Amino acid sequence: MKSYLTVLLGILIFSCQSSKEKARKPQESKKVTKTLEPISEKIIANSVLYEANIRQYSNEGTFNAFTKDLHLLKKMGVKILWLMPINPISTTKSKGPLGSYYAVSNYRKVNPEFGTLKDFKALVKKAHELGIYVILDWVPGHTGWDHNWIKDKSDYYLKNKKGEIIDPIDFRTGKSFGWTDVADLDYSNLKMREELRQAMIYWVKEADIDGYRIDQAYAVPKIFYDKTFKALRDIKPVFLLAETDIYHPGGIELVSKFDATYDWPGHHLSKDIAKGRKNANDYYKHIKRTIRLYGKDNILVNFVSNHDENSWNGTINESYGNAQYVFMAMNYMLPGMPLIYSGQEYDLNKRLHFFEKDSFPKIKGKTMEFLQQMGALKNNHKALATGSNGGSFKRIFSTKDNQIFAFEREKNGDTLVVVANLSNSYSQFTMPYDGEFKRYQDFKVKRLSSSYQYDMKPWEFWILIK
Repeated sequence: MKSYLTVLLGILIFSCQSSKEKARKPQESKKVTKTLEPISEKIIANSVLYEANIRQYSNEGTFNAFTKDLHLLKKMGVKILWLMPINPISTTKSKGPLGSYYAVSNYRKVNPEFGTLKDFKALVKKAHELGIYVILDWVPGHTGWDHNWIKDKSDYYLKNKKGEIIDPIDFRTGKSFGWTDVADLDYSNLKMREELRQAMIYWVKEADIDGYRIDQAYAVPKIFYDKTFKALRDIKPVFLLAETDIYHPGGIELVSKFDATYDWPGHHLSKDIAKGRKNANDYYKHIKRTIRLYGKDNILVNFVSNHDENSWNGTINESYGNAQYVFMAMNYMLPGMPLIYSGQEYDLNKRLHFFEKDSFPKIKGKTMEFLQQMGALKNNHKALATGSNGGSFKRIFSTKDNQIFAFEREKNGDTLVVVANLSNSYSQFTMPYDGEFKRYQDFKVKRLSSSYQYDMKPWEFWILIK
């Protein structure tokens, strides 16, 4: 018995020592890779969209340089990343030293200026790890002049009476747009359609991208989208953004084929208000009209800048002046999806060159913090959801409706109120609304009452959370 106990004690001591040694020994950590949830209406509803100009974003102008900053996009609430065209750029008839991103010379390759296919895949992978979906800017209406189709498959292109391939023609005038660096594709050619479709499928399969922004979407027959979008969605759920609106040819029928489109009229109107040419009532009429015309299922992208605006029509400072922050806020607070353009977060105050290398200093200032606050609100408040999951929109009228734009967003008890002075003048007013809220900036209590008289500075705004 004694010997049995001795043996048992020895086993216990050895076992304890072994356990201690195991505990001391570093355990191999198993890296858990989080699978990105397929994109859906629910995710889209509270998303922020970021347009990345890879060439101009950094001094290097590469995928790798941009990938290093993806975590900053996440901090701004970005859920969808739109990359301007990543394909090689045609050099034949090109404009400027480096040419236009939209003069594509090969649909299945990456621009060597930006890096390699491996670099691009690494960007997508990192974005997915951060919960960010990636869409590519796609140019289906035309190619560059040194695309291989020009030589080998000239029947893929539209031609004049002389049999010469032509650049795109404005159907409204019958004259050239002036885009002489590109050749117009002929959509009556079914082989061309299929080859283009397969190229779009290639990027979804090869690089695991999550959709497309379609350049000049109104210039492509709707029948092309029907077959192509089905083919893409048979692979995985995708997000599809169109450069169009209901005022382009095709109207609401074209818009309905996409998940989101641009609010160009709203953008132009906001600039007119900033310049004093329009007022808060005009803004309300526009929003009321778009809600009626588009319905809940068609999402509008709201913006104060994008690559076209910045390059051709001016900086945010030029367009909005002191009104820029109130309209940035509106992009998030109104129904729709807010868009951030490369450099906006760094207080970009220059027109970026389009056909040559340019960049901007990445100094974090007021706008970065502001967009982080706005992104957090958009991501987390049900009332700010858009699309079929959207919160309601109701204007709160006041005694100064030509200046004061106030409204309520609500969904399932989640309520948010915005009050903004959309004018360059001080405003005193009353409005029939009662409630106790917290300010988004500091969560201090703010009371609203129909018995109060309010004073607001020019372009001042309140975002109040229930």
